[in-house]
Amino acid sequence: MAQLWKGRFKKELAKETNDFNSSISFDCRMFEEDIKGSIAHATMLGATGIIDKSESDKICAELAVILDDIKSGKLAIDMEAEDIHTFIEGELTARLGQTGKRLHTARSRNDQVALDIRMTLKKEIDEISDKLKELILVLCNKADENKTAIMPGYTHLQRAQPITFGHHLMAYAAMLLRDLDRLDDCKKRMNVLPLGSGALAGTTYPLDRNMVANLLGFDGVSANSLDGVSDRDFCIELASALSLVMVHLSRFSEEIIMWCSWEFKFVELDDAFSTGSSIMPQKKNPDIAELVRGKSGRVFGDLTTLLTVMKGIALAYNKDMQEDKEAIFDAVDTVKMCLNAFTPMIDTMTVLGDNMRAAAAKGFINATDCADYLVGKGLPFRDAYKATGELVALCIDKGLTLETLPLDEYKAVCDLFDDEVYTAINLEKCVADRLVEGGPSVQSVEKQIEIAKKQVS
Repeated sequence: MAQLWKGRFKKELAKETNDFNSSISFDCRMFEEDIKGSIAHATMLGATGIIDKSESDKICAELAVILDDIKSGKLAIDMEAEDIHTFIEGELTARLGQTGKRLHTARSRNDQVALDIRMTLKKEIDEISDKLKELILVLCNKADENKTAIMPGYTHLQRAQPITFGHHLMAYAAMLLRDLDRLDDCKKRMNVLPLGSGALAGTTYPLDRNMVANLLGFDGVSANSLDGVSDRDFCIELASALSLVMVHLSRFSEEIIMWCSWEFKFVELDDAFSTGSSIMPQKKNPDIAELVRGKSGRVFGDLTTLLTVMKGIALAYNKDMQEDKEAIFDAVDTVKMCLNAFTPMIDTMTVLGDNMRAAAAKGFINATDCADYLVGKGLPFRDAYKATGELVALCIDKGLTLETLPLDEYKAVCDLFDDEVYTAINLEKCVADRLVEGGPSVQSVEKQIEIAKKQVS
């Protein structure tokens, strides 16, 4: 297929140059967006009288046929073409002759590709957002099932204070809700039409850019033609938002990997979402979680690629910018693939509540509540803190817990203690009393679930 720019050149393009220059292998996925953008452009050309209305109608009708032919498999995309724009325009010209050649009037591949990638990524954002909402709902349902399941909360990976498994899950729901918000915000800035910017300096034709924007569902048009063709901030911003999605999935994966180990045994993954060992028959490996954790680095690399490509490019378009698509498409595809596997893994995992409760009984995670008990008796917090620390040290020496330490040992440290201390340090009560908004009490977790479900409905 001939290059669209061939008039200036006398020699055939070297095969090595063509292979290196070609982007059809990765921009072919934008065929639908390219055709829809061309239909909107041709419609505007006819409406403004830039080309004859009858020719505009023929172009639009034939482009619709080409789209149907590609979708049905009747027309295969020629992978020898330079890019998807060249292929579609070449196919249109082959079918319509001179009329097909009028499509590119008042348009450059620079503003055309800028349009196509925005349209493609807007669609991808919608798909990823739907998958995030699905995961958030799974977390909400799992949290509701486990809103009374006591487990140790950790800081520094050391047992710290009692919470519930439902509360822990809703922490990840909160992260993913922020991810949704970031994606929505990114899409708003992406939703600006670059078409009409031409190669860099606009055009002398009387375009109606707002008409095209309305036809394609954009909120407005780019304010500067140089920026219109050279802006890839939206790719970088999306890659950044997707990197944060992967940060959150990776953190969650790390915990699942630990929770599945015999050292924790807080959860068990379904057989359908685990793998075994080729040599050790007892093994049940959390490979999905490990792969998600590993693939986070891939998405971070895509973000770094985009930042590095764009950081030194003078205005306006440069061929370096062809690197945008492979990087952002890889980030998009990786996140979608991870969510497709991660969500059902969480949905089907078994929560081992008794093991969580047993772990919570160790590690003195009710020590803060013991100190708060003394504060309620009138002791300043710092004194209460010191007394409780002495009790913990005493328990460690005697191999006891705060629940099993005799009352006379309590009184030897501080005479404000009485039998009520055992009620105060009961783990279920420690959690139930944390009624503060955002806390681990049943009422608080239920409210968190309600808010999250409302946000994704």
